[in-house]
Amino acid sequence: MHVLVMTVVHHPEDARILHRQIRALVDAGHEVTYAAPYTSRGVVPRSWVNGVDLPRAAERKRLSAVLAARKLFKRMRDSVDLVLIHDPELLFAVVGVRRRPPVVWDVHEDTPATLSLKPWLPAFLRPPVRFVARLLEGTAERHFHLLLAETAYAGRFKEAHLVVPNETWVPDTVTAPGDDRIVYLGWLSEARGVREAVEVARLLQPYGVSVELIGYADPQSRPLLDQAVAEGLLEWRDFMPNDEALKRLDGALAGLSLLRDEPNYRHSMPTKIVEYMAHGIPVITTPSPRAVELVERYDSGVVVPWEDPKAVAEAVLHLRDDHVGRRSAGARGYAAARANHHWPNSARRFVVQLESWADAKS
Repeated sequence: MHVLVMTVVHHPEDARILHRQIRALVDAGHEVTYAAPYTSRGVVPRSWVNGVDLPRAAERKRLSAVLAARKLFKRMRDSVDLVLIHDPELLFAVVGVRRRPPVVWDVHEDTPATLSLKPWLPAFLRPPVRFVARLLEGTAERHFHLLLAETAYAGRFKEAHLVVPNETWVPDTVTAPGDDRIVYLGWLSEARGVREAVEVARLLQPYGVSVELIGYADPQSRPLLDQAVAEGLLEWRDFMPNDEALKRLDGALAGLSLLRDEPNYRHSMPTKIVEYMAHGIPVITTPSPRAVELVERYDSGVVVPWEDPKAVAEAVLHLRDDHVGRRSAGARGYAAARANHHWPNSARRFVVQLESWADAKS
């Protein structure tokens, strides 16, 4: 089976797209052409995919990327068995094209809800754009196959669709959590708690506990992070490929998840929490419902109030001083991740479903 995977929004090294789904397809013996914004992101394709460069869709500049993806789709439609897209924008690249192979849309998020988090979209445009997004989802369900990243997304659609959760690769063994470094892994923005993370670093500096942030920051957050680095408050590593970034979790005191109370986060599982557990470190999280459910079920960390850096710093210091409790929380999280959230558990279902859709077309 030859699969064309396309994204113009996500980083080419996106963990879900490249390190889980594409890796699973390649490991199963399938050929993958991966079209993504390599040049604009400053990376090159992995050797195990056929890389095709696309423009990047960012803020209000999206049309050229969609048109380039549509051109590629038309050119390759007769040479691939299935197309997997990862952005709602790319629905416009495939809709209305005749003689097309099966198209699968991987629904990563609650698209209408995320519009409230887009600073580049004027407030007066958000209601009509949200309405259009709902219509687009309905059109996609009628004409394409869907995969869902969260069970909570099922209520937005009329039919049942396979859920491919945001799980992670859980290593065979892990390092016990240390006592002098906390980490954050993921996108950095106001809504994801970047200001709180900087203030936590300021509060912990006198205690000798360092803060390490790993991830791409949106344009609004970069000046704040640059200033924090210049002041020596924290270390910001910017974007790192997922397989490299995960290694930075080993031996940390705890992992942070400081999401604010936004609609898009209320029903989503923060992948970073599963990644922290998978590497045997305690979790410190704000009380988004899915995060609380996960941390409390496995007793794998601490829940702190929304937008409260002082409470986060106090939780860090408590874990630092509680050697046994810190290691026990990390061990419980690791065991739960290995048993319930190890990507290979879902990878086979994902591959079999795509094979089934491709075979049905044949």
